[in-house]
Amino acid sequence: MKILIAALLASAASAFAPSSSRAVYRQSSLLEVPTAKTLNNVASRRSIELFMGWGPDPIWSTGAVESNIQACPSGSCISLKLNVDDGTGFIYPGQYVQVKPSGDTDIKPVFLAIASAPTGIPPKPTPAGKKKAQNEADEAAGPEPSTPVPASWEFLIKKTDNNDWLTNIQPGQSVDVSQIMGGGFPIQENFEGFKYDFPTQNILLFATGSGIAPIRSAIESKQLNIAPSGSGGRTATLYYGVKTPDDMPYVSKFAQWEELGVQVVPVISRPDFPCESGAVWQGRTGYVQNALEEDGVPIPRNSGALLCGVKGMCESVKSTLADSGMFEGRILFNF
Repeated sequence: MKILIAALLASAASAFAPSSSRAVYRQSSLLEVPTAKTLNNVASRRSIELFMGWGPDPIWSTGAVESNIQACPSGSCISLKLNVDDGTGFIYPGQYVQVKPSGDTDIKPVFLAIASAPTGIPPKPTPAGKKKAQNEADEAAGPEPSTPVPASWEFLIKKTDNNDWLTNIQPGQSVDVSQIMGGGFPIQENFEGFKYDFPTQNILLFATGSGIAPIRSAIESKQLNIAPSGSGGRTATLYYGVKTPDDMPYVSKFAQWEELGVQVVPVISRPDFPCESGAVWQGRTGYVQNALEEDGVPIPRNSGALLCGVKGMCESVKSTLADSGMFEGRILFNF
């Protein structure tokens, strides 16, 4: 693994050139006449998706761009750092914000999971027997006032045809940033305590492309309670898939993550695709779900998982984990 990480680092250092390649998506050519029942189901699903997708109305504040740098040799994604006036609301890995051009009401905001570790302090867990009473007391008391604490948040953003206003933004410029949204990965609720009969001793992490952003946040948050082998903490394995070695961000962090106790397993789906950096891949190939199938889940009842990435990967990995015997409540998503 150290050899692969060294090779990736060499590739990243050798060339940071933009790529003109585009992924190709195919739609099914099968058509069927929808029934009234089907249309009703579709309408119901759409209303649910719209509600879940947008969430509460955004409350906008100003974020100042500190830096915008290329995140991988192909130039397919950028790493953006924003300074915000108050970072106390970001308490769980996997939470996200909306971002739009400052003062602009025409461009739709983008939804971005925060890639850096949480900057706020999560509340202490309430014992199971006191949870109901505590919740009732909290509702009656209302939210506790907090003092704003400035923070810097990092984001990993994949370049698209519609977000060049953000991927080309310059340091010193401002954007509108919403309040923190989403509950993030429910780690505390499902990995800690006695909700299940078996304690969580092993954690599996799965990401593709820019989906590594909230997974990075989880790794660096210390909320997973992982530790190097033999140190008494949980073990962790990260399966991270991209198309080519040149499309892989955060390579410089892999060694740091391994020191924290995370075994990093990079997976390349197009090892035959030419890399402008000249990198030649000699590691795992295929897709993240294939790597999981090859390795298996050694102790499923004592394991939990965090997933973020393309729909096909998430569905396939979830199915494999559930079939292996992992508690479905421990297969976590941030959306």
